[in-house]
Amino acid sequence: MGSPTISLSERETAVDKDARKGREAFRVMHFRIEKWNAWAPGLESPDDWRAWCRAPVPVVDAQQQPDVGFLPAMHRRRLSRLARMVFHAAWPLAEPHAALPLVFASRHGETPRTLALLSDLGRDDPLSPTQFSLSVHNAIIGQWSILRSDTSEMTALAAEGDGLEHAVLEACTLLDDGAPAVLLVIAEETPPDLYAPYIDDVPFPYALALLLTPGDDWSLQWRAGQGQRTDWPHAVNLLRTLVTGQTPLEHHWKNRLWIWSHNKR
Repeated sequence: MGSPTISLSERETAVDKDARKGREAFRVMHFRIEKWNAWAPGLESPDDWRAWCRAPVPVVDAQQQPDVGFLPAMHRRRLSRLARMVFHAAWPLAEPHAALPLVFASRHGETPRTLALLSDLGRDDPLSPTQFSLSVHNAIIGQWSILRSDTSEMTALAAEGDGLEHAVLEACTLLDDGAPAVLLVIAEETPPDLYAPYIDDVPFPYALALLLTPGDDWSLQWRAGQGQRTDWPHAVNLLRTLVTGQTPLEHHWKNRLWIWSHNKR
């Protein structure tokens, strides 16, 4: 398995420094989105997502579990719902590839597992080594590597509201280094009730998987800029753009402006 969880503090510092100095400079990344797949409660197939994207409404979370029947039962039992979401969305894109670098991004990660461990500590109960090992941010890519017998470079990012864009930056770095394709997955789980007043960027649980390859079909650039937050998470807005074909797409986060453009041919 490749790189462990990394912090984006240094990368964000560079971006923020440019913004504070008011520079007009920007960076552009180019890539191709070969395929996509996604999951949310009640939205199991691409057709479900296409219908939702035409008339987006809040998704009711009834604690549905993504289908991961392609995995052995013994391994399915160890997967959290967040992990199941990632596997359900990403597995079909990875199946044709024996080896495939992976970039996983999640702002909140395995928050339900972490809270359960903290609750055990508060009660002076012994901690489960298994639950602890599965609560760390790169646990999902570790499970992915094991279950797919894939030792390609894999990275888990803990980012802010523009984690999708930072994940694309990481994936494009791998493509520039010679990877023929990179699998990018971004996913968020519904926060526990205790955290709900403090987490306002997960309207419903979702996972989006993208298969990226070298090309000029898409470009992503950032520059200093401020604007209003959108109603939906960045990953969901990108999915709407993929379905409707409407570009450019702008994402604002703090003092960073990300611009997605599609070179239609």
